Amino acid sequence: MSDHNGGDSCPYCMSNSIYSDSVSGDVICKNCGLVIESHIFSSIENNKSCRIGSPISFAIHDKGLSTMIDWKDKDALGNKLSPKMKEKIFRLRKWHLRMRIHSSIDRNLAYAMNELDRLASQIDISSSIKETAALIYRKAVEKNLIRGRSIDAMVTASIYAACRMRTIPITIEELSRNTRLDKILIGRCFRLLLLNLNLKFPSFIPENYIPRFIFELKLSQEVQLKSLEIIKKAKAKGIFNGRDPVGLAAASIYISSIIMNEKRTQKEIAEIAKITEVTIRNRSKEIIEKLNLNLIHTQKTN
Repeated sequence: MSDHNGGDSCPYCMSNSIYSDSVSGDVICKNCGLVIESHIFSSIENNKSCRIGSPISFAIHDKGLSTMIDWKDKDALGNKLSPKMKEKIFRLRKWHLRMRIHSSIDRNLAYAMNELDRLASQIDISSSIKETAALIYRKAVEKNLIRGRSIDAMVTASIYAACRMRTIPITIEELSRNTRLDKILIGRCFRLLLLNLNLKFPSFIPENYIPRFIFELKLSQEVQLKSLEIIKKAKAKGIFNGRDPVGLAAASIYISSIIMNEKRTQKEIAEIAKITEVTIRNRSKEIIEKLNLNLIHTQKTN
């Protein structure tokens, strides 16, 4: 076990007290216990092959520490069990499940972690964000914030909070579409987590949104590079002050698409960015004027 020298901070509690566990191969926050990185092994450990079993995971209701009785109804040699033995194993399996999930909190976590796993797969988030979301949800359970509230909504709010911590540009509207939960309900649960768990989030910047918008608009790498260049110049001119980063990202893409002859309309970009055409038009006009770009800016969407 040794201190982590990467200079990173914990995305959950922002603590700089981070260490690398040479036994488990994890990078862990000493303050809150979040596993920041998993499966980090040295070449010596790999050569020794000294590590067996699955790592502890916050995204499994019992953290992956319990065992399971297989459902295949076969013995160690692969032979089918006799009807009498099959009946016995069925009873053992039933009691085993009851012992694993014996309290209301266990039942809550079992359902919540299954929902987290389903939603994480659906919106394609990384395992580290999934672990962070699971930890946030567990903290909410400890603070008794789940009582009387929708488990699905609290899980979704935890995922949104985890994405915000890692500056992943996902919106509540996107999560609402994937979960079929009302975005107002998700937002309410998110604010509850924010107020009671003392969560801290880094600020979003336009650069966080540009790659995703470029991908969804099917634009080239050249347009992305041009958009980032415009953003960099706009920062130097102080255009960012008090401006929504989504609007600035959308406006820079709109301008870049015209410059690189891959034009997308303000309406197309607005639909992807979930903002109004007026916002794109106003931000585009500001950027063009401040940067003295050689571009004829129209007030109407072509």
